Amino acid sequence: MKIDILTLFPGIFNGPFTESIIKRARESKIVGINIHDLRKYTKDKHRTADDKPYGGGSGMVMKPEPIFEAVDELKKRGSQLVLMTPAGLKFDQSIARKLSKKKHIIFICGHYEGVDERVNTGLKPLELSIGDYILTNGSLASAVVVDAIIRLIPGVLGNPNSTCEESFSDGFLEYPHYTRPSVYRGMKVPKEIMSGNHKTINEWRRKEAIKKTRTIRPDMINK
Repeated sequence: MKIDILTLFPGIFNGPFTESIIKRARESKIVGINIHDLRKYTKDKHRTADDKPYGGGSGMVMKPEPIFEAVDELKKRGSQLVLMTPAGLKFDQSIARKLSKKKHIIFICGHYEGVDERVNTGLKPLELSIGDYILTNGSLASAVVVDAIIRLIPGVLGNPNSTCEESFSDGFLEYPHYTRPSVYRGMKVPKEIMSGNHKTINEWRRKEAIKKTRTIRPDMINK
């Protein structure tokens, strides 16, 4: 997979993309990630990438020209455009799975008051949000989405079954986990998962997953 990210703040990605699973995926050539500074696609000497909104109002709006210029240079047949915006579709595991099957994704990171609406009209990107809250910019949000996507690509995780036993993989939150010691500060590991009986262990895990989901995310149960 190839990922291109269009942003006004390229330095934000130095940490998330140079550690852990994403670092290994890049080193093994399973995924290639390129960060592009949108200011490089501006035409004026001040490298202006934003301007005041027509009609007045607070904040600044990202100009359409740099975004269109960057997409024209990077987009290929089959490329998926994704715009990170609080007004987008709420990102979830099912969307992550669909995107993990793409060969090329171009992320457009919204900033300030957002992007000129002609970006949506002319480029028709998939608009995504990672939650009902506001971040300083879309770069952090795109890093979250990229991480969720990459770990689903075959060969990225050491154990291919890891993604099948996580929260949201079967419609429930993941069951609780325990490790050694079996007793810590008076708290004991449940006897069911120490029984060695796979049927008993699986039944306990299923029951606890449903219980946890009903308590923390009842909306998932209703769904």
